[in-house]
Amino acid sequence: MSRAAAIAAAEAYFDEGRFAADLARRVAIPTESHVEERAAELGAYLGDEIAPTLARLGFETRIFDNPVRGGPILIAERREPDAATTALGYGHGDVIRGLEPQWHEGLSPWELTRRGDRLYGRGTADNKGQHSINLAALECVLKTRGRLGFNAILLLETGEEIGSPGLREICRDERERLAADVLIASDGPRLAPERPTIFLGARGAMNFDLTVELRDGGHHSGNWGGLLANPGIILAHALASITSDRGAIKIPEWKPSHLPNSVRVALADCTVEGGEDAPEIDPEWGEPGLTPSEKVFGWCSFEVLAFTTGNPDDPVNAIPPKATATCQIRFVVGVDPEEFMPALRRHLDRAGFPMVRVEPWKKAYFPATRLDPDHDWVRWAAASIANTTGKRPAILPNLGGSLPNDIFANDLGLPTIWVPHSYASCSQHAPNEHMLAPVAREALAVMAGIYWDLGEKGVPARG
Repeated sequence: MSRAAAIAAAEAYFDEGRFAADLARRVAIPTESHVEERAAELGAYLGDEIAPTLARLGFETRIFDNPVRGGPILIAERREPDAATTALGYGHGDVIRGLEPQWHEGLSPWELTRRGDRLYGRGTADNKGQHSINLAALECVLKTRGRLGFNAILLLETGEEIGSPGLREICRDERERLAADVLIASDGPRLAPERPTIFLGARGAMNFDLTVELRDGGHHSGNWGGLLANPGIILAHALASITSDRGAIKIPEWKPSHLPNSVRVALADCTVEGGEDAPEIDPEWGEPGLTPSEKVFGWCSFEVLAFTTGNPDDPVNAIPPKATATCQIRFVVGVDPEEFMPALRRHLDRAGFPMVRVEPWKKAYFPATRLDPDHDWVRWAAASIANTTGKRPAILPNLGGSLPNDIFANDLGLPTIWVPHSYASCSQHAPNEHMLAPVAREALAVMAGIYWDLGEKGVPARG
């Protein structure tokens, strides 16, 4: 009975093909939460696949109907006598649309396929592969030690890809059941494929549309060109007023006043690396004076996701009546998202664009969260990972993307430790999604080490 034995068991689980077999079974369930007809599959994933796995590990499981809309939510508990620590885990069983016709020849979103070091299939990276690693690591610790040595709670939802409807309500209703000392979960990418990573929160995200609509119908550009205002040109100038020509945000309310020193220190040795197939970073883009890691993990960004005017698929010689841009702000702790739209309205009016209509999306935004990098749980998790791998993990104050972490950090009041098992070029949310086999194998060892250490002395004190 030893930590090394539990880690060896986790590595053997991968080497003997059992990880691939479990993941293949889960990938084969098409849990597309965007597709209403997949409701049965969402329920089957929790009830027929995950619940039996957890029952084998001694968990008591309850599956809740979603109180808002979308798929069900599972809460499982394994309580042990005299356990000093309680850890909450999280994952999501839903995936985005399969996009079957767009995958490489010979690949399917619903069939796990290994090519070289890549394990292809929808959900391999986001998030079936990641929570499958954590479940297997728990089992390896349990079989090696005969017990976990801590209380384990798992929350698995099936609506993360549509904004996690109902998750907040379930967490509030089941607050006592979910009471824990820490959240330890896995989602998102590592900073670089070969470097274990911890992130401590998530950037927030707010989407909105900007629209210029000047008249009904288009008008011939030969007869009216130079006489009628063009909404596409007006909107392009309005968008250009929001940032510099290098993408630096000009609206003060959209930026934090400063980069906290603890964040700057944590990011000092972090280099953004997407691995093979990653795009080349544009060093002059974004907020001047910041490193690439500070730009994506410590600052806010504004993006134009789509811009439409006229008929892009079949242009005609007519001045279009309307132009629309779908935009997004990714933001960090230190700004007030409730001020984003009022500040934008004031900015556009001052800049001479009162005709631009601002329309926030009806779906609520993801708030930003960030645990202090100096927190005791951060140091503990980093030490555990270093002990297992011999590598110093990257510590990111928050993920560059967005997760419902505010529910765990704010509603449940937990320190949040995320240990991601994917990488930035995994084609998440795109055709040919995949997980890297070497990362999966190392992640199994990392999580076995973390779960072993949760049952030992030296775990941060309650509170």
